[in-house]
Amino acid sequence: MSSQTPTTAAAGEVAPRILPPAPRRRLLAERPELVLVPLLFVVVTSIWQFVVRYFEVPLYLFPAPSDIFWALVDRLGSGLYIEHAWYTLSEALLGFAIAAVAGITLGSVIAQFRIVEKTLYPYLIAIQTTPKVAIAPLFIMWFGFGITSKVIIAAIIAFFPILVNVIAGLRSTEIERIELMRSLRATRWQIFYMVRLPSALPMIFAGLQIAIIFAILGAIVGEFVGSNKGLGNLILQMNFNLDTAGVFGALVCLSAMGITLHLVMLKIQRRLLFWSEDTNVPGV
Repeated sequence: MSSQTPTTAAAGEVAPRILPPAPRRRLLAERPELVLVPLLFVVVTSIWQFVVRYFEVPLYLFPAPSDIFWALVDRLGSGLYIEHAWYTLSEALLGFAIAAVAGITLGSVIAQFRIVEKTLYPYLIAIQTTPKVAIAPLFIMWFGFGITSKVIIAAIIAFFPILVNVIAGLRSTEIERIELMRSLRATRWQIFYMVRLPSALPMIFAGLQIAIIFAILGAIVGEFVGSNKGLGNLILQMNFNLDTAGVFGALVCLSAMGITLHLVMLKIQRRLLFWSEDTNVPGV
């Protein structure tokens, strides 16, 4: 029998390269959530399906995942969910944009000037602690059933997380860096945009991630109080008609909307704050 042992590479040849582990296996080892997340979903929905079918729970009381799936497919196919989801998304994004501009601007001013904080902060706390459901009817009465009232409610709910994170981020700058800039005779605003603002950006983005979810909640609250369109209005109609599977389908659309916006914000944060250690989180 001829020997099967490999011969030594001839002179001038490149020795064979040892290949790394399979990319798929390495990816799963580094990010096990790629398997655990869908696995958990399959387990929970399977148990849910079995319990509902086994105990013969009425459809109007608690639908099975299969009922929700077909209701979702039916409404997506007819464009009903898409039409109302787009309306809710528009309200949430407009409210978030207003809250982001107002929160970052006012937070920057408050962090820079103590007198502004002592003057305005009590009123801001009072606005935040007021239940938004209680004041939402006022905005509906003042601005009507259109998109304007929903945008204002979404902006108010999303405003405070941004404001708090902006103030906390701007005040968490290392004092040594500020003293260094002062030794170089930098002005207050030079210190702000060259030192304070870059240091605060991770916390500001953390506030934006929370606020974009709160904006969706604000839009839904406004639609519950009074609206002609939107997923909140659709949920009320389906609830009135005992279409529980349709209600769950609308909730799935809302969840997908919130997860998508959250992931988009994370991607923007990683792209803009590539230098920050807070963005170098595996799996993000």
